[in-house]
Amino acid sequence: MPGSRLSEQERRRIASWLVEGLGYAEMARRLGRPTSTVSREVARNSGPGGYRAHHAQQATERRARRRGPAARPRAPAAANTYRRDPEAVRAFAEDFAALMVQIGLPRMAARVLAHLVTTDSGALTSADLVRQLQVSPASVSKAIGYLVGLDVVRRERAPRRHRETYVVGGDVWLRAWTASARKNALWADTARRGVQIFGATTPAGARLNEMARFFARLSATMDGGPGRAAVSDILTVLAALVHAGEPLTVAQLSTALGWHPDRVTSALRGAERHPEVGDPVTVRAVESGAYAITAGGHRLTGAQREALGGHRQRRSAAPTDEGRPNGVHRCQPVGDSMPAAGP
Repeated sequence: MPGSRLSEQERRRIASWLVEGLGYAEMARRLGRPTSTVSREVARNSGPGGYRAHHAQQATERRARRRGPAARPRAPAAANTYRRDPEAVRAFAEDFAALMVQIGLPRMAARVLAHLVTTDSGALTSADLVRQLQVSPASVSKAIGYLVGLDVVRRERAPRRHRETYVVGGDVWLRAWTASARKNALWADTARRGVQIFGATTPAGARLNEMARFFARLSATMDGGPGRAAVSDILTVLAALVHAGEPLTVAQLSTALGWHPDRVTSALRGAERHPEVGDPVTVRAVESGAYAITAGGHRLTGAQREALGGHRQRRSAAPTDEGRPNGVHRCQPVGDSMPAAGP
């Protein structure tokens, strides 16, 4: 377990791996230990070229005899206040940490967070964590810095005291969830910029477009997505563009729908941020500040688009008696027979 002494069997494995030329990081991963534990063990026992497992074990035993019995990690006081089994409390904290490691949290950060969460006060000092985890103050400091960066732990300093206290609030998971939703939105925005650069019909652009849609859906799911009123506005603007049959500006949409321009702009931006709402059609900005409706790039392959484009060209080449392409009819003005929009 991280924080405990290396066993003789672990030292024999280290000696064998040194002969094989394995790096410290890989050794540590296989042992489930910090890399610094392995590097210090080898450095204090004659280095990579002279390391011998039994000599290292004997040296450790001599040092332990000089120091006296190792201090046993103390469980939080609340474990006894509430008549909890201290061993069960420690075991649960380690199991909790192991779960967080599996989902990507660094091991030391996971152990620190697990101990904070399982402490009734939700607050511990660096000295508390060093004693409970049996690690160095530097390890605790690095883990706290990482958790503060994730916005799941905050630092507090009591008046007239020099020691910091690290606090995890009851809303820790909500804040972690919100931070994750923001990151997913960033992934979606970055992918959309890539689509504009590579083009939605190219293989790279199509891949980025699918990525943007995935992270947009994930972010919308995590943050609750647009509200019912926002979804209604998005769909109304999409219907207006389909009905017009041509690109329209914000001013034109505002006049036709009887909405304030800010409401139209909000709906257009909502359609861009949440393409899943209008699937399979999406909105795109064109020249002169207008907006047009287009089929979602993920729905059609390049070959299908090309085939449909050729079909459109053939129909355009055959004029009707009225001088318009065969089968294509002029759309009514946007305001005519428009479904009633929200207030």
